[in-house]
Amino acid sequence: MSYLGLDIGTSGCKALVFNDIGEEIAASYREYPLFSPNDGWAELDSEEVCAKCFEVIKEVAKKTIADPIKAMGISAQGEAFTPVDKNGNILGRGMVSSDTRASKIVNEFSELFGAEKLYLITGHTPYPLFSLFKLIWIKKNQPEVWEKTEKFLFFEDLLHLKLGLKPALGYSLAGRSMLFNVNTHQWDQKILSAIGLNINQLANPMPSGSIVGTIPANIANQLGFKEEVMMIVGGHDQPCGALGAGIISEGMAMYATGTVECITPVFAKPVFNKNLFKNNYCTYDFAIDGMYITVAYSLTGGNILKWYRNEFAFEEKNIANQNGTNVYDVILESLPQKPSKLLVLPYFTPTGTPYFDSEITGAIIGLRLTTTKEEILMALLEGVAFEMRLNLDILEKSGIIIHELRAIGGGGKSRVWTQLKANVLNKPITTVTVTEAGCYGIAMLAKSAIEGIPLKTIISEWVKTADTIVPEPEFASYYAQKFQTYIKLYPALKSIQFNQT
Repeated sequence: MSYLGLDIGTSGCKALVFNDIGEEIAASYREYPLFSPNDGWAELDSEEVCAKCFEVIKEVAKKTIADPIKAMGISAQGEAFTPVDKNGNILGRGMVSSDTRASKIVNEFSELFGAEKLYLITGHTPYPLFSLFKLIWIKKNQPEVWEKTEKFLFFEDLLHLKLGLKPALGYSLAGRSMLFNVNTHQWDQKILSAIGLNINQLANPMPSGSIVGTIPANIANQLGFKEEVMMIVGGHDQPCGALGAGIISEGMAMYATGTVECITPVFAKPVFNKNLFKNNYCTYDFAIDGMYITVAYSLTGGNILKWYRNEFAFEEKNIANQNGTNVYDVILESLPQKPSKLLVLPYFTPTGTPYFDSEITGAIIGLRLTTTKEEILMALLEGVAFEMRLNLDILEKSGIIIHELRAIGGGGKSRVWTQLKANVLNKPITTVTVTEAGCYGIAMLAKSAIEGIPLKTIISEWVKTADTIVPEPEFASYYAQKFQTYIKLYPALKSIQFNQT
């Protein structure tokens, strides 16, 4: 038997299949575009996303005929939802995390409902990325869509619908909506009533690893499945990734580098305090039922490397095409050996934690005529790493001490990039043998659900660490001094923020 983990991200979807002992036996990936038809908008074509998901599932199904897929689940980006009518037709695009069109709604609703009340119910502080405010935006600005919508579905439950199943979603994904009560594990009726949303317009929230049902035979045949395939509940991509990295106890945290850069510690019980509230650190469900997490993140994250690829890396693209290699590997090979002389404020999108600022913009400080594009590349990656150091510092001052960081995602495969992060954070970072940890976590949940084996037993057998990359003292000392300048950059530039319109 084998198990399929499907990850639906902001820039693409991937399907990975693992055999009964956790070895990868098939993989497929498809990229899709992000649309920005207006300033502050960031959307995905939900029809295209679902079509690409079907493509990657079909591709891995062909590769696993000798070891048929028995069960699958979905790890999905948070917050993004799709309106669907009574016939299952998609009525609009999905608004992703970095979409800020609901910015003006946030303060208005939060003042009426109460920001601290929202935090104590949902575990989150108000920000335009959350589904709650985007739903209000649709109601106000697209009333015809609001009236026609039978259900608002996140990407996990939307794909369930497309696969012929009754839509369900993991507690952790429901938690990213700001409509979900993290204490009772139900959609919160007070919040739904405040925006005029019916609970029947949302899918059924369930613990990760719960069984949704069996994919109907006609759809299973279209996908190339040779046996019955069970669908299990997955959840939000960050907790699923933390699970796949073996983050199972307090003091451990996942360090994910993808479209979003994110550090995810775990807790034995929900954590609410004034300092976490002040700095916008959330509390919501982990992929292990009964445990909780917070997330410290940069929405710019790996997007900054993609921006560099698109705007500067023309030579590297040609080399990658000629050699049949990954363009990001070629780019990262060009990183200078020493730290840059530049300083980057990495807000090329709205910020993540701790500021939750959708207005501030990014900046590159210290440019000279002698500055090379490689030094700019180094500074861009340093800037995101400084932002994560800022987050770690605040978490530690709030009582959340992290002793072990485990790297996952595309960035976790690059030793030079991980070394840079270790130097900036002045903390060792351990790599894992399977860096596509979101899919890995889902596969472990599927195996546990189907075979009845305790999840922690599977984690102990499957998850294997590789290298631990330690800070280089000379560079770590330099970055520690530079960090003191970095933390002054946001308030300084915020005070002179200019209007770009």
